[in-house]
Amino acid sequence: MSTTGIDRVTFGAEDLDAARRFFADFGLTEHATDVAGATFTTIDGGQVRILPSTASELPSAIEPGATLREVIWGCADPLSLAETIAALRGIASLETGPDGIARCTDPNGLRLGFRVSQRKRVVVEPTAVNAPGTPRRINQPSLIDDVVKPINIGHVVLFVSDLEASSEFYQSRLGFVLSDRYPRAGVFLRCQPTGGHHNLFLLERPGKPGLNHVAFTVRDLHEVVRGGLAMSGKGWQTDIGPGRHPISSALFWYLKSPCGGAVEYFADEDYLTPEWQPRDLVRSPENYVEWAFAGGIDLKTRRQKQPGSTA
Repeated sequence: MSTTGIDRVTFGAEDLDAARRFFADFGLTEHATDVAGATFTTIDGGQVRILPSTASELPSAIEPGATLREVIWGCADPLSLAETIAALRGIASLETGPDGIARCTDPNGLRLGFRVSQRKRVVVEPTAVNAPGTPRRINQPSLIDDVVKPINIGHVVLFVSDLEASSEFYQSRLGFVLSDRYPRAGVFLRCQPTGGHHNLFLLERPGKPGLNHVAFTVRDLHEVVRGGLAMSGKGWQTDIGPGRHPISSALFWYLKSPCGGAVEYFADEDYLTPEWQPRDLVRSPENYVEWAFAGGIDLKTRRQKQPGSTA
């Protein structure tokens, strides 16, 4: 159990300018830009690196077009990093690059890297909620803020050609823990016994590996909706959301990304401990969403108009 979460994701983009605009609008902080690409960060220091899809430093893509090209997993300390690398011994693709990061390729063809985590611990207070008989917010109006800043990179969802091989790799080699599963169709994995419902979700799609989405944690429902509305207002297309997942209990809003797949705002996922018993669940629309808005909220219909609008 040596990895603690996602430190960095790297995309190969076919339209670098659009990708930069997207993640800036999404609420990430741009820290470095050059002719080669751009780097953005979350509040906790997680990194999103964007490079042209033709960049020579990128590994081979697992699917055509713009997509995820690498995931760097963080380890708590040098000893944990050494334990992780030791568990990968014997894998032919394992090597250490000029940047000191040990890398290998998973069974699905995606390049992974491992380093001592550069993320910092962040403690966030959600908006207090009042309920009958249980007031949590007293003499204080709920916060209204136009700014949404993702806290961390919560999880990655991948289509894999061989679910059994990929699941076995992450559990036996990297010590990931099974949270829930769709038998013979998908597995939800977390990288620590105690933590959020999943850091990685693998969905079987034989012969067509690829990216489904990358998810970013925000504070609460208010930020999920506020972020999705802001992105819609800037012209970015919603995939689905806002909504709520029954399996992880998470609130979500998915946006189509110029870097391939989708990017998600999410909040309020289940928090699990070693006492949690994984469930076998049917892969069905009912288990995917409890409720959701298909196509999002675009503020174009009368009931969605902003206050003061005369249109």
